[in-house]
Amino acid sequence: MAPKKEKAPPPSSKPAKSGGGKQKKKKWSKGKQKEKVNNAVLFDQASYEKMIAEVPKYKQITPSVLSERLRV
Repeated sequence: MAPKKEKAPPPSSKPAKSGGGKQKKKKWSKGKQKEKVNNAVLFDQASYEKMIAEVPKYKQITPSVLSERLRV
Protein backbone atom coordinates (compact mmCIF):
# COMPACT_ATOMS: atom_id res chain seq x y z
CA MET A 1 0.00 0.00 0.00
CA ALA A 2 1.07 3.50 -0.69
CA PRO A 3 1.47 5.97 2.24
CA LYS A 4 -1.59 8.16 2.85
CA LYS A 5 -1.39 11.88 2.18
CA GLU A 6 -2.61 14.20 4.90
CA LYS A 7 -5.44 16.39 3.77
CA ALA A 8 -5.29 20.12 4.52
CA PRO A 9 -8.40 21.54 6.25
CA PRO A 10 -10.76 23.27 3.83
CA PRO A 11 -10.43 27.06 3.86
CA SER A 12 -13.16 28.69 5.93
CA SER A 13 -15.13 31.71 4.86
CA LYS A 14 -14.41 33.53 8.17
CA PRO A 15 -11.40 35.87 8.28
CA ALA A 16 -8.58 34.93 10.63
CA LYS A 17 -8.79 36.52 14.06
CA SER A 18 -5.93 38.79 14.93
CA GLY A 19 -5.30 39.38 18.63
CA GLY A 20 -8.86 38.80 19.86
CA GLY A 21 -7.74 37.00 22.99
CA LYS A 22 -4.74 39.22 23.65
CA GLN A 23 -6.72 42.20 24.97
CA LYS A 24 -6.32 43.13 28.63
CA LYS A 25 -9.27 42.32 30.83
CA LYS A 26 -11.06 45.19 32.53
CA LYS A 27 -9.90 45.77 36.08
CA TRP A 28 -12.85 46.37 38.34
CA SER A 29 -12.52 49.10 40.92
CA LYS A 30 -12.14 47.95 44.49
CA GLY A 31 -14.50 50.64 45.75
CA LYS A 32 -13.77 53.16 48.44
CA GLN A 33 -11.96 51.78 51.44
CA LYS A 34 -11.98 53.39 54.83
CA GLU A 35 -8.61 54.22 56.34
CA LYS A 36 -7.50 52.02 59.20
CA VAL A 37 -7.22 53.90 62.47
CA ASN A 38 -5.04 53.03 65.39
CA ASN A 39 -7.34 53.49 68.38
CA ALA A 40 -6.36 53.10 72.02
CA VAL A 41 -7.53 49.96 73.80
CA LEU A 42 -7.95 51.50 77.24
CA PHE A 43 -8.83 54.97 78.49
CA ASP A 44 -6.04 57.22 79.64
CA GLN A 45 -6.79 60.01 82.11
CA ALA A 46 -7.26 62.72 79.49
CA SER A 47 -9.64 60.72 77.30
CA TYR A 48 -11.61 59.53 80.35
CA GLU A 49 -12.16 63.12 81.51
CA LYS A 50 -13.15 64.14 78.00
CA MET A 51 -15.65 61.28 77.89
CA ILE A 52 -17.19 62.24 81.24
CA ALA A 53 -17.54 65.89 80.18
CA GLU A 54 -18.65 65.61 76.54
CA VAL A 55 -20.48 62.32 76.03
CA PRO A 56 -23.68 63.29 77.91
CA LYS A 57 -24.04 66.21 75.47
CA TYR A 58 -23.99 63.99 72.36
CA LYS A 59 -27.31 63.64 70.55
CA GLN A 60 -26.70 59.98 69.78
CA ILE A 61 -24.42 57.77 71.87
CA THR A 62 -23.30 54.56 70.18
CA PRO A 63 -20.12 52.48 70.41
CA SER A 64 -19.12 53.61 66.92
CA VAL A 65 -19.58 57.31 67.79
CA LEU A 66 -17.51 56.93 70.95
CA SER A 67 -14.82 55.04 69.08
CA GLU A 68 -14.66 57.62 66.31
CA ARG A 69 -14.66 60.76 68.46
CA LEU A 70 -12.58 59.59 71.42
CA ARG A 71 -10.24 57.31 69.45
CA VAL A 72 -10.85 54.46 71.89
